[in-house]
This record gives sequence, C-alpha cells and structure tokens, in this order.
Amino acid sequence: MGNCFGNRTNDVKHCSNYVQPHTAGGAKEPYRSNSIKKLSHPLPPPPQHIYPQKLPSPRHETEMILFSPHLKSFTFNELRNATRNFFPNYLLGEGGFGYVYKGWLNKETLTPVEPRCGIAVAIKKLKPEGFQGHKEWLSEITYLGRLQHPNLVNLFGFCCEGKNRLLVYEFMPRGSLENHLFRRTFDHLLPDLLDFSHYTIFNLFVTPISCPYNYTCPISGGAQPLSWALRVKIAVDAARGLAFLHASESKIIYRDFKSSNILLNMDYSAKLSDFGLAKDGPTGDRTHVSTRVIGTEGYAAPEYMATGRLTTKCDVYSFGIVLLEIITGRRVIDRKQVSEEQKLLEWVKPQLRDPKKLFRIMDTKLEGRYPRKGAYVVANLALQCCHSEAKYRPHMSEVLSILERVPCGRPDHHQNRISSPRSESSGHSPYDMSQSHGSPVQWSLQGSPVQWSLQGSPLMPPRS
Repeated sequence: MGNCFGNRTNDVKHCSNYVQPHTAGGAKEPYRSNSIKKLSHPLPPPPQHIYPQKLPSPRHETEMILFSPHLKSFTFNELRNATRNFFPNYLLGEGGFGYVYKGWLNKETLTPVEPRCGIAVAIKKLKPEGFQGHKEWLSEITYLGRLQHPNLVNLFGFCCEGKNRLLVYEFMPRGSLENHLFRRTFDHLLPDLLDFSHYTIFNLFVTPISCPYNYTCPISGGAQPLSWALRVKIAVDAARGLAFLHASESKIIYRDFKSSNILLNMDYSAKLSDFGLAKDGPTGDRTHVSTRVIGTEGYAAPEYMATGRLTTKCDVYSFGIVLLEIITGRRVIDRKQVSEEQKLLEWVKPQLRDPKKLFRIMDTKLEGRYPRKGAYVVANLALQCCHSEAKYRPHMSEVLSILERVPCGRPDHHQNRISSPRSESSGHSPYDMSQSHGSPVQWSLQGSPVQWSLQGSPLMPPRS
C-alpha cells in the first residue's frame, strides 16, 4: 500500500472536551512506513515491527487517543463523504456493536474521494447506545494505533465527533477465513481490487449481510475452496501475528482469536483484526482474573471459562481450535451435525489416535490433495494447543516454528490443486518423529532449534 499517511494530523480537535496535543514548533512526528518485508522467522521481532514501550493504561478516552499519535482524526463529515452518506450498497456487514461500510480515501492525504479514485477502506460505525462497543472502540485505538506488523490489520484513523464513534481500517478484499471455510465464496466476482461497490458479500469484522448474487453463479460454476497450501499459509500468517503480540513487552493477550477475525487480502495474506477485547498480559508471577468472562463459545480456553484466569496460553487454545477448523472445514460447534460430532474438538480427538484415520477428519473439499504427514503434524499440533491444561500447551513462538516447516507445496491462488512435497513421494520426511517408550513424545524438526514434548498427550506421531 506504501506510505499513504504523509499528511496525517495528530490533533483531536473534533473530539468534544478533548485536549489538542501539539509538538514544539508545530512539527509533525514522522510516520514510520508499514511497508515491511515478511521474514520467515519474525521472533524476536526485527526493528521494523513496531512495539509500544509499555502500553499505557489511561484513565479516560482523551489519554487513550493521545497515546496513538500515528492515527488520523477524521471528521464525521469526511467519513460520510467517503461512504456516500453511508450508502446502503456500500454496507459490508453488521454486528452487535455497529456497521461496516466500504469507503474511498485519497492515498496520500486520506481525504474522501470519488469511488474507485483512491484506496478502498473499511469504516466501522458504532451504534451510539452500546457501552461495550464504546469500550472496544477505545481498545482498538489503544492497540492498533501503536502496533504495526504485516499480520495485523492497519488502522488508519478514527472519528469521535459528538456521539459518533468510527474506525477506519484498510480494506481486506477477500474477507474472512470463516467465509472461505464455511460459506461459499465469490472470488470469481472480483474483477478489480477497488471495484467492489455493489458486492455486499465480505465478512469484515462482523457477520455478512445477504448477497444479491446467486450462489451458483454461471460465471465459474461456484466457489473455489482453499487449497492445502493456502490453508497452511494462512495459519502461518495468523501465528506470526499472534506470536508478535505475545512477544511484546506487554505480552498482549488477544482474547478473541477465531476464524471470523482473520482477514485475507488479495494474495491471501492473513491479518488479525478486531482488538476490542485485547488486554495487556500479567507481569511477573501475577495472573489476570476477569470478573466478567468475555469470548466466543467454543474458542475460549476452559480455564478462562471456569475461573476467569487469563494468560497467553488462552490464545494458544483458541489458535488450536482454528487450526482444527482449517483442516476439517467444520465449525467449532455445529448444531447441524449428529450429537457426537457437534463439538469439533471432541469429535477429532479419538480419530487421531490412529494415523490411518486421519482422512476421516480432513476437509472433503481438499479432495485428498494434501501431504499426509504434514496434515498429521498440523492436526496433532492443534490438539496440543487445545490441551486441557495450559502448562502443556506450546508457546506461540514454538507453534510458529513448527508450522513454518509443514510441507505444503506452492500456494496456488487460481487452481485448487497441490502437489505433495518430494519428501512424501521419496519416503523421506522433513520431520524426525520418534517414540521413546516410558518417556514423553519428542517432536524434533530437523534444522529447528525448537523442541517441545507432548507431555500428557495420548497421541502418537505417524510411523515412517
């Protein structure tokens, strides 16, 4: 996207009763470009990945906004013009806390322009009556206003004029991972990156609204499901984003990791969105205990649901659930299935005790096009992330190191076909997986400094 923030202003003059900050001599603070090259090993983060020093805990929203100097303060009129007065055809979706519209801004000045004459953005407009929505609006500014990483969605700015509370994000044209896994997608209706004004089909942060097009469009005969290579790529990207948060000085806990919060751009690069429930992690030996448990059914860790105790391992549990969704193509809870298969984790566990039964849980839309050992590694990694005891779950940095070495072939955005790695056909695996009787199972990735054990796990690695 390049540097499109050259003329951003740090003032908050449009926020009633807010202090207007200024710098000596009126000089603007230089903006650091977010055009960051992806690194295969982003932990510890290179200098380009911007962490806050210790994220502040302001007492009121004025301080929160002042701690986010890189964001632009939009007027309500600017965002109204960017969306053509919130034109219904530009509505991307609706959620419990508000609506998301598509808009257009000038790439350099971030001022409203005619449709398809600038960059596309997603504008979240909060419902004025929602107190929880207002708290999440502040949380988004606190975190996304100060964190920059290739796998976190970019927040361009905000509006806090009168009772209006809005957020302006980069537009993610391929929508959410949830849409691609569980709903039919419409990639064949994407003639141009910016020309989506009449396609109200993308799930950006919220539940999508109805689509005016028939699901079995004659243009291509239907949707293109994700290949194995793309699924692994998305999992790696999401793991990088989550590991980045956990490695920060504040040890940020995302707290709402799920497939609908993983958004995809045109090349299927994944970014985490919706930081409304994020929290700084505990320091030292302390733990967070929430009096009010907030999360999504099925994704929240059992210890958090039972006691309110919150750690980064709660995010690891949620990541494991999403990994299972990625390989099975099933929702974490699916009431349409028979009773014993409604809860994804409980259905998968017994199947993976025998490597020969792996095919029973794999998404049928893959049509068998995946490396067996690679798929088994991902499935077992997902179960270890979902261990009932948090201490036996790996850290996200360890999860990332394993996922980056999963054989997947070349990501193909146009064909739903993938060739197995040469190691599969030759009988040689890039994984050295051995079982020692009477000791925990050790997974050692050749060339990897990471080793972790499946203590307390009944799962056994596949035999070579």
